[in-house]
Amino acid sequence: MVVPELRPWRAARPHVARVARAARPRLVRAAQSVKPRVTRVAQAVSPQVTRLTQAVSPQLARLPRPDRTWRFPAVATTAGMALAAVVVTAAGPWDSSGQRTAERDHAVAQERSGGVDHGRNSDTSAKAPRPAPSAASVLVGLGGSASTVKSAPTGTALADVLSPLLGNSALGTRHTAAVVDVSTGKRLYGVGADDALTPASTTKIATAVAALSAMGADHRFTTRAALEPDTKEVVLVGGGDPTLTAHQDAEDWASLRTLADRTAATLKKRGVREVTLSYDTTLYAGAELHPIGVNENLAPVSALMADEGRTDDSSSGPVLRVTDPAADAAKKFASFLQEHGIKSTSPGPSKATGRADTLATVSSPPLSDLVERMLTNSDNDIAEALARQTAVATGRRADFDGGAVAIAAQLKKLQLPVGGAAFNDGSGLNRDDRLTADLLTALLVKAGDPAHPELRPVLTGLPVAAFTGTLTTRYTDATGAAGVVRAKTGTLTGVNTLAGTVVDKDGQLLAFAFLASDTTNALEAQAALDRTATALAGCGCS
Repeated sequence: MVVPELRPWRAARPHVARVARAARPRLVRAAQSVKPRVTRVAQAVSPQVTRLTQAVSPQLARLPRPDRTWRFPAVATTAGMALAAVVVTAAGPWDSSGQRTAERDHAVAQERSGGVDHGRNSDTSAKAPRPAPSAASVLVGLGGSASTVKSAPTGTALADVLSPLLGNSALGTRHTAAVVDVSTGKRLYGVGADDALTPASTTKIATAVAALSAMGADHRFTTRAALEPDTKEVVLVGGGDPTLTAHQDAEDWASLRTLADRTAATLKKRGVREVTLSYDTTLYAGAELHPIGVNENLAPVSALMADEGRTDDSSSGPVLRVTDPAADAAKKFASFLQEHGIKSTSPGPSKATGRADTLATVSSPPLSDLVERMLTNSDNDIAEALARQTAVATGRRADFDGGAVAIAAQLKKLQLPVGGAAFNDGSGLNRDDRLTADLLTALLVKAGDPAHPELRPVLTGLPVAAFTGTLTTRYTDATGAAGVVRAKTGTLTGVNTLAGTVVDKDGQLLAFAFLASDTTNALEAQAALDRTATALAGCGCS
């Protein structure tokens, strides 16, 4: 099955540039150390690459001409496979798409803290095992001989492999599971698959699907500065961008500094050097504080915030947050205006009128990028923002309840099995959330459906075993699952979940979901889930 990539090359260019900048020092050192081995690899694979090109050429010629939404052209794939063999050998298990995820390349190069899953840190590091080969599934997707991939696993064979592992006492008194063939949507294995349990952070998969289906993968969130007519009141209007940053190096995210630069330039052209500064957060409604209360994993949910209200320079993981993200962002904006000679009063809350004249704007990267960052790093702030943005997009009240209703409605609209599901937030921090293994696997299958290319970031954003986000420090032993298992983790006290995709030993792309409740040791439960996913990856169960 071919799952089309989402955005054209020009949209990917900034990400590729960041990968190149971040990876360059490691690549230079790696190239020097592995040059002799790379030479041998190149000589060894040359005949195979030649035969591969000759074998797939007829199929490539018959492929329909791709439209602009396909970023996985067959010809590029054929050439890229040979290059990938060398790059992976030198640099480690980079995903075939460059793993366009939140902290991706720069975090790796700087060896910063990676993802977090409700309080659990996991470092993103380039020192990870290589992924197992997946050429067979790629070739079949391109129209190669179907004989290279066997039929889907049988339920009996999967039960023989998975049931003993899921029966591990570390997984508590209640557990459910489902394994589905992504190409057909057929469930191959299930244990209590329609029983709803607390999903923890795997809820973010549902939030991602709902947001992408409601707004589209190219949607952007805009923050603006507006001048009220006949006054000198400048209103900083929050557009609900959870990735707005005040850092000096904004990378590819919307910059509060840039907004201040543009605003000051426009004001100076109008001869204005002193303003009354206000800020508008009325895009969202209701309580800002999550029902769990003050928590280092989540800032108060506001339509205006900079760097997720973090009190340090971090970009992921738990940290103390400011109590009023909007006021904090407005104060920073005022200081940036001051640097350009624009004086302002101490900012206070207000609401921009319909007559306000926009002075400047900055926009987030596409929603697809935000979804990837959310899933890779289990980013609760992005998740809650996307729940409220889904409510805004569908005409509902943009509070916790409205976001939950909007998510459920979008999934129902997609004809997904929402029976028994209960949403109370977008992040999964609420222990009253309920999802089934059936729904989680159905969400992943829908994201892989060629009829829904807008949902592709749900798959590309999943953490990669032993490499990115919340799976960085898991699957690091020599099990063969590193780089092969891609899954969203979920962790709350007494709750451990894992849902994602894997290409099994026979080349079948499978979606899986494992949920466990009443666990008593989080690390042991995670290890049990990892062993189960590893067994699925190594299963020749057809």
